[in-house]
Amino acid sequence: MNEVVTEDGHPARRIAAEWEQHLQFSLRRSLHSVRAYMATAHRFIGFLGSHRGERIDRDALHKVDIAEIRAFLADRRQSGLANSSVAREISGMRAFLRFAGVDPVPTIKGARVKKSVPRPLSPQDAVALAREVSEEASEDWIEARDLSLLLLLYGSGLRISEALSLTAEILPLQPTLRVMGKRSKIRIVPLLEKVKKAMEEYVRLCPFPFSDKSLFFRGAKGGALSPDVIRRTVRKARYHLGLDNKATPHALRHSFASHLLGRGVDLRSLQELLGHASLSSTQIYTAVDAAHLLDVYRAAHPRAENK
Repeated sequence: MNEVVTEDGHPARRIAAEWEQHLQFSLRRSLHSVRAYMATAHRFIGFLGSHRGERIDRDALHKVDIAEIRAFLADRRQSGLANSSVAREISGMRAFLRFAGVDPVPTIKGARVKKSVPRPLSPQDAVALAREVSEEASEDWIEARDLSLLLLLYGSGLRISEALSLTAEILPLQPTLRVMGKRSKIRIVPLLEKVKKAMEEYVRLCPFPFSDKSLFFRGAKGGALSPDVIRRTVRKARYHLGLDNKATPHALRHSFASHLLGRGVDLRSLQELLGHASLSSTQIYTAVDAAHLLDVYRAAHPRAENK
């Protein structure tokens, strides 16, 4: 099959353009996400062309090895890319290679950022983790399930056990969610509009019927979704992204709490949102840096922009 050669001589630019259409119209990624992915893809193509001194086409992409990926990341760091942004660059590069049919995609770990105290995931790393997990899914509905589940953990501060115990009684989704926590204690948590849309997309694609008593998040065969399945996929994704081994599903809940505290939410309100029995459990979040959860949803989360 002949590939279209673009102005700079790299047929791979055409593959990137096809990927852009796929991201925007098939996967319905936000414009922000599409722009970020495309920037990474074109940087990678341009680097390979200069590095090899040849045109980059589909065959050339299939020959990419771990040494070239390391060289690309080293070049990006020399251009001023911070270690905290490496995960996003790796995620975008790997997603592009997967779209081009590279299998398996070479795996590389990004540089870890040393921290003196435990910290929540940064907004960028939380987003990269959600994307990486969902894009590894074997089916579209599982991709939508994993994405909506991780965004729910981050956006509403749920424990994974709480999210997986939700039933279809939550449908149709409302701006708040009624959650049963530890000791059968009921609490009301916010359901941000972008998380709600991701969950609705999962409902639309899920091949299994939803009755009032059926579990909301379903396993591959329609039964209960095991938390171990999610933990394994998160473990694999954090390895690919070079994230710390503390980047777990529970870390997303931790990030929710830390970011809200940084926005000025008082400890008593945060205690209610998290379902903590005592205020002392909530006070651990006063030791972490402030962040801006609402800004994250406007600027960084998948599908964060209106269609």
